[in-house]
Amino acid sequence: MAKGEQAARDIMREVKGAKVVARQLDLADTKSICQFAENIYNTEKTLHYLINNAGVAMCPYGTTADGFEMQFGVNHLGHFFLTFLLLDLLKHSAPSRVINLSSTAHTMGKIQFDDLSGEKDYHPVRAYAQSKLANVLFTRELAKRTEAQGVMAYSVDPGMVNTEITRHIKRPLVDFVKTVSFLLKTPAEGAYTTIYCTVTPENQLLTGGHYKDCALTESSRAGQDDGTALKLWAVSCHLLGIRWR
Repeated sequence: MAKGEQAARDIMREVKGAKVVARQLDLADTKSICQFAENIYNTEKTLHYLINNAGVAMCPYGTTADGFEMQFGVNHLGHFFLTFLLLDLLKHSAPSRVINLSSTAHTMGKIQFDDLSGEKDYHPVRAYAQSKLANVLFTRELAKRTEAQGVMAYSVDPGMVNTEITRHIKRPLVDFVKTVSFLLKTPAEGAYTTIYCTVTPENQLLTGGHYKDCALTESSRAGQDDGTALKLWAVSCHLLGIRWR
């Protein structure tokens, strides 16, 4: 929270008239997600943009407060649940947008429906790729379900960005990352495509589309599998104990 509040102060100091509020949210805990959503409903009249940007990457095996594998739990289920809880406000505020941050790693991903918990065969990179593919599939299915209500959805590949998300990467890979850090995007550059999907007129964007370098691009073949997207949706609802029509 201290870092978030400092960032909020920095923005308000640099941007005249800006109003920025930092709020606590732990995507590894459904109770925290519920509290955050309740806070939003109690304090905000409208919600035009929901940017699901948080994430963990290539961490050792661990589970969320609710027992989900950490990367799938935070990167996919946490954002899925948050979007579900805030959807009424997004619909009320239409036209509105949901932007899900994926990764190039989604191209290596496969949804392991028989081992979503990662208990049988956990690999940090494979689990990360699965969670990022889930972001793309969630976006496609969400777009179909909410377009009629004025809520559009986009998935974004920000590219390789130099942030603390690499903190779990072990040597020698971390040494390699340091040597090529000059090729990585800064956090500001990494935000360009997200901002593009936020501010570009709706009629110039494709809901359900995948964006990279401020342009529409094709996701992997697995990311375009509507059957898998529908199954993932149903399984996610079952795991979270929710009914999302």
